[in-house]
Amino acid sequence: MIKNMSTHQMKSIKDTCIEFFKNEDIRRDVKEMMKPMFGLVYNEIYLYVWIIAIYNVFFFVGFLILFWIVLKINYRINYTDIGIA
Repeated sequence: MIKNMSTHQMKSIKDTCIEFFKNEDIRRDVKEMMKPMFGLVYNEIYLYVWIIAIYNVFFFVGFLILFWIVLKINYRINYTDIGIA
């Protein structure tokens, strides 16, 4: 009995999942079951995604303003007589 089990190779979880999802009906059923869950997760994180996007826009604009100020200071130091002595 033990000898017989050792010669039999078990499928990996990956192979089992691939074989399971080869059936079109199963894939469609799983998609239908997951739609409400994805909708719920989307509704929960929707606001946070917008907050992060707006933060990134303000951060980028602030970075551009800071870069412009540094270039302006660099110009004054290198090309005018007012430079820091």
